[in-house]
Amino acid sequence: MHVFYTPDISHSEYILNEEESRHCMKVLRLVIGDLVHLIDGRGGLYEAEIVGESKKNVTLRVLKTTAEYQKRNHSLHIAVAPTKNIDRLEWFLEKATEIGIDQITPLICDRSERRIVKEDRLNKVITSAVKQSLQAYHPVLNEAVSFASFIGGQSADYKMIAHCMDDEPRRFISQISSPGKSYLVLIGPEGDFTPGEIQLALQNDFKPLTLGNTRLRTETAALAACFEVNYLNR
Repeated sequence: MHVFYTPDISHSEYILNEEESRHCMKVLRLVIGDLVHLIDGRGGLYEAEIVGESKKNVTLRVLKTTAEYQKRNHSLHIAVAPTKNIDRLEWFLEKATEIGIDQITPLICDRSERRIVKEDRLNKVITSAVKQSLQAYHPVLNEAVSFASFIGGQSADYKMIAHCMDDEPRRFISQISSPGKSYLVLIGPEGDFTPGEIQLALQNDFKPLTLGNTRLRTETAALAACFEVNYLNR
């Protein structure tokens, strides 16, 4: 069944916007009487029927509503340095959304090669992945922020920073944390966090984290952390 993202749905009847209506009629070639799924990004999953079509809009009637659809028992926030090649960050957002993530913050670090991101474009990638994987919760993409501004005052049951400095003792996610909690993981740029950034994180109660013996690309490290947290909570 085809899925449409309807974040403003509030009644038993809903009119798709022009872009979604065009996709519904021209691309998917759906007609009156066809059934579709709607997701609101806040946990609501709806089964709806197409009851009307016009030149620019499709009208739907909600037949069944499911609240808190597949709600997870944990929450995951990954703050990751944007990659120089934006396609790599988009790849991470797509895959992390499919696996399960709640918040993403683009983190501007001392060694960041990219310091500006277009949130609108990245949100479209997330929305597409939400629809593809039939998830009722839409991950929140926060505005890009500097490491120094972000690091203080962050709350989570487990706060971790992944880095590659061998002189610092590091442990795996499963050794640091337990299931059913909230997790915040920091992932640095290709050149890694600076020693000063690592020390600032440790001073703010972040635990040093390892993701294995090999040196991973930024987007790979972020996805590995996403997978490990979700595996821990299976």
